[in-house]
Amino acid sequence: MTEDPSPLLAEVEIFHSRMQSPTRRLSLGHLVLPVDPAPGLGGLLLGGIVAAHLHEVDEELVPDVHRLLLQVDRGDRVVQPRLLHRYQIDRQGLSRSRHRLVGDGEQLRYEFESNGSALQQVLGAIYSLERLDVLARHALVPVVHKAMRWRGPMDARFLSYLAGSATSSLTAMTDPRAWALELLGFPAGTVSPTKRDVQRRYRESLRDAHPDHGGSITEAGQRIEQLGEARRVLLSSLA
Repeated sequence: MTEDPSPLLAEVEIFHSRMQSPTRRLSLGHLVLPVDPAPGLGGLLLGGIVAAHLHEVDEELVPDVHRLLLQVDRGDRVVQPRLLHRYQIDRQGLSRSRHRLVGDGEQLRYEFESNGSALQQVLGAIYSLERLDVLARHALVPVVHKAMRWRGPMDARFLSYLAGSATSSLTAMTDPRAWALELLGFPAGTVSPTKRDVQRRYRESLRDAHPDHGGSITEAGQRIEQLGEARRVLLSSLA
């Protein structure tokens, strides 16, 4: 019996000219980009595509990648061709790249299937961002800019960096309040704890996580960081 495939959380299909083609064209296919709450799983995927491929793009073209992203954020009409490629609707005769964000238990994992150039992948991510509504674009453009600065593996640290969170768990990304309530030990059914309750639960959890009170020495640092993030999520929701 084969194992069930990892659940699909976000997906981008990019159609593009073949590597040996004299013409350079780009189109989009199937998009699954949930963005609420921002950056959402869709924002994490778009940022991941950019971070994974931008370092392979010709340095001379990178400034125009930034300008294109700003134009998309403003909702400007993008004159074609742009960055050596013409963006179009027709996909006939084009090759396909497909990028996914999938769930692996409580963890998130990227699946990049790049069959074209790095520039084509980056452009596909930016034009996918253009498909979102104006509020989502405004929320995700800073995330993509942040992804452009990443230098390192595409792992849980990157996901936490991109989301601005101390954790990369699936629950924390999709329902941060539920994750924070559970992490701080609030009883099931708690919806709106008071600021005092949040601070009290945080102090108690922090004490329990410390090695002097029986907490794991190897996991204390990460646990304490997650508790601080959980407190921030709940306090910000009470503001």
